[in-house]
Parts: sequence; structure tokens; C-alpha cells
Amino acid sequence: MEKLMIAGGYPLKGTVRVSGAKNSAVALIPATILADSPVTIEGLPDISDVRILKGLLEEIGGKVHITENDMTVDPSTMISMPLPNGKVKKLRASYYLMGAMLGRFKKAVIGLPGGCHLGPRPIDQHIKGFEALGAKVSNEQGAIYLRADELKGARIYLDVVSVGATINIMLAAVRAKGRTIIENAAKEPEIIDVATLLTNMGAKIKGAGTDIIRIDGVDTLHGCRHTIIPDRIEAGTYIILGAAVGEGVIIDNVIPQHLESLIAKLREMGVIVETKDDQVYVHSVPKMKAVDIKTLVYPGFPTDLQQPLTSLLTKSEGTSMVTDTIYSARFKHTDELRRMNASIKVEGRTAVIHGPVKLTGAKVKASDLRAGAALVVAGLMADGVTEVTGLEHIDRGYSHMVEKLNGLGATIWRESLTQEEIEQTKNA
Repeated sequence: MEKLMIAGGYPLKGTVRVSGAKNSAVALIPATILADSPVTIEGLPDISDVRILKGLLEEIGGKVHITENDMTVDPSTMISMPLPNGKVKKLRASYYLMGAMLGRFKKAVIGLPGGCHLGPRPIDQHIKGFEALGAKVSNEQGAIYLRADELKGARIYLDVVSVGATINIMLAAVRAKGRTIIENAAKEPEIIDVATLLTNMGAKIKGAGTDIIRIDGVDTLHGCRHTIIPDRIEAGTYIILGAAVGEGVIIDNVIPQHLESLIAKLREMGVIVETKDDQVYVHSVPKMKAVDIKTLVYPGFPTDLQQPLTSLLTKSEGTSMVTDTIYSARFKHTDELRRMNASIKVEGRTAVIHGPVKLTGAKVKASDLRAGAALVVAGLMADGVTEVTGLEHIDRGYSHMVEKLNGLGATIWRESLTQEEIEQTKNA
């Protein structure tokens, strides 16, 4: 086990290249199950979630080959083997195996998913969709059992806008008989990415990126090559880092339209942000204005950037309010920021941040992926050295973060935990 050591006070300058989208990758990889010949996904991020999914595909008989950032999956030898435990417990997005295996094999046994602990994130909308398509779903001994004689297209209205449910229903519906219509569908760019892959495989999908998606089922899907979109959350994190301590940072391999809500808020704070076709330039300013943020489904402000931005807002003059309407438990990082001298109070779904304050280095723990990113932002802004444990969370979603930050001029490194620290982590 390792911890992250961050020496604050070093300005960032230069260019950083964004990796492929983590939230796309974890859906694109299970989607390859639906094909009858090899599928190649180009530009995958080098993160632990990708490696876990590779192992899961191999467990069910798939042949998976990775070359640098490209993955080729031959699904022709896959079988519908139960996956009740093990690796499925290590990531939330293992639930995409349900839709993909149901679509191909008409049955699946998948353990209840793991991932970051962000409060209740039920999969009831996923199950509602599977049942509408004709599957029988049961929860037996901590695993979801899905069975169907055949899948038939249906009209499905999602009670809650859900990226996971939208994608999962798409995965099952592309191999169902007849037409499926998903209403109140999520609109995130990652959904368009998955729909593009499926279309390249021979699926018939219209409306991805809108709130109504129409899918005409097909009997077979074939292999193809697909290039993943850039990770808008990683890009947003580096934009926030540039706003915090940047003296001219260029974030490369970006789709700026995917980050309009963040860019608008940073400009409202007074940060210098300029956009080009596939780049964003950001420069910090001595004084920033306090702003209010409310997370919403896309194209609103992303919940995944709420935590990193909270760290930046400690530098703003006045009182900022951050309300998370998506995940009620996404404020665990505020306790750690207070250890670093932040003035933050959480009231229900809202964090109230008073600034500006000067953060100081401390020993802190990442409770989830984006909380880890928030602590990296804070550590680079702080006086002294910050120690971040819970590094496995950061590794789930940020590819080569240490190398990328050091390339911009940061002083950040990894150290092995002592046995005493490992015991303290287990007992925390």
C-alpha cells in the first residue's frame, strides 16, 4: 500500500494530455461481450478499473490483449459464467456486465457492484428496464440473477435520470427483438460514446445524447475499432488545478463543449480560461470571487467535479455554497479539508465554504475517487507537505497522475506505507 506525498507551493506550467474517459471505458469494455468477433477500443486510460474489467472478461472466457492504451477483445469463446463475487465487488460499473451478458446470453449472475461509497445508488432503474425487456430478476445471496427466454423491445420510462441505467438498458436492448424506446434517458457524452461503439458493431440506435433513445434490436453484432472520447472529468480536474496554482497550463485532448458548465463558473470566479478546438488554457489569478454551485445531470455542473472545485473555493473571497443534488454523501472530503485549515460547514446536501484561507499540509485520507482529486488540489495549494492515503481510489480514475503533475512542475511522489500506517488504515 502507498500514500501520496504533495509538497505545496509549486506553480504549474506547461501542457498536460488528458487520457480516455474512465466513465466510457467501464461501459465500452463490457459492451464488447455483445459482438461475435474481435473488438478493439483505442485510447483507454491506464487505470485499475480497466484492468479489473479485463480480468472479468477473461474469467468468462474472453481473449483480451492490451497494447499500450488499446484493448482488443475476442468475445467469441465467452460463456455465461456466474460472477457472484471477486472482482465485481471492486468497481461500481461491474453492473454493465448485467446488460451485456443478458443481451448476448439471455442470462447472467452478477454480484452486487462495489466502487466508491457515495450513499445510496440503487440499481432499481436498471432492473426495471431489464424486466420491461422480458427478464426475470432476483436477488439471491448477494448476487443479481437475470434470466430471459427472449428479450423483446419495450417502452421504458426512467423515473430518475440515470447514466448507468440508460447504458445498461441500451446494452440489453440492442439484441432484443423489436423496438425499445428509453424515455427520460441521460444525455452524458459517455452515452453517445457507447452508442457510437454499438452502432459501429451493427446496432441500430437513434437519439443518443437526447432524452429519448430509440433502439431497433438486431440478431448479431460484429467486431470493429473504436476510439474512446477524452475524459471530461480528468480534464476538468486539471483545469481546476490550473485555476488553483497554474501559471499558464494547457490541457490537451479535450472536448471543451463537454465542460461548459465548469468553464462558465471559473470565469465567473475571475479565472483566466481560454478554449480552442481540443485544448483549454487556464491561468490562476491572485483574487477569486466566491460562487454558488449546484450539481445537476448533464449538461449541468457535474457531481464528479464538485469535490475538486470545493478545494479551489477555499481560495475565493467571500462565502460559496456547493449543493450536490446527485449524491448526498459526497462531502466526506470536507472533514479532510478542515484538517488543512479550510473553513467549511456541511448542512444537508450543501457545503458552505468561507474564504479565502491559507491551507496547510496535513495527513488526510481519500474516501473516494473524486475526494482524492480534491485532496490533490488542496495539497498543491497548501503550505508544507500533505500526505494522502486511500491512494487506491485515485488510481481507479486518474491515469499516471503523479507523472502528469510532475511534468507541469509539481513536487509530488508516492511512498510505501509503514506497517503501523497500514494497521491504522485498516482500523479507520
